[in-house]
Amino acid sequence: MELQSEFRTNNVNNVMGLLGGLLVGALAGSVAMLLFAPQSGQKTRDLIKQKSIELRNLTTDTVEDAIAQTRQKANQIKGIVQDQVKTLHKNGEEVMDVIES
Repeated sequence: MELQSEFRTNNVNNVMGLLGGLLVGALAGSVAMLLFAPQSGQKTRDLIKQKSIELRNLTTDTVEDAIAQTRQKANQIKGIVQDQVKTLHKNGEEVMDVIES
């Protein structure tokens, strides 16, 4: 059970690392593209502002998706743990009945 928990933690960390890397890469690529684009300073600033807003919205959507997935997994794990607690409780009661008999 401990290995499963560690495996799930590693998966979440890997996903978060990947998302973070993608966001940083997208931001760096966008800034580089805008800085080397042959256009006026005002157009470049407007484009940077627009791309920043798009990136912020993408980041917000990605984080919200990650949170929703994490909540879903947490609820699944909670259900599994509750089932195991019920089984252990039942088994403990059976053992106590046998001992008292």
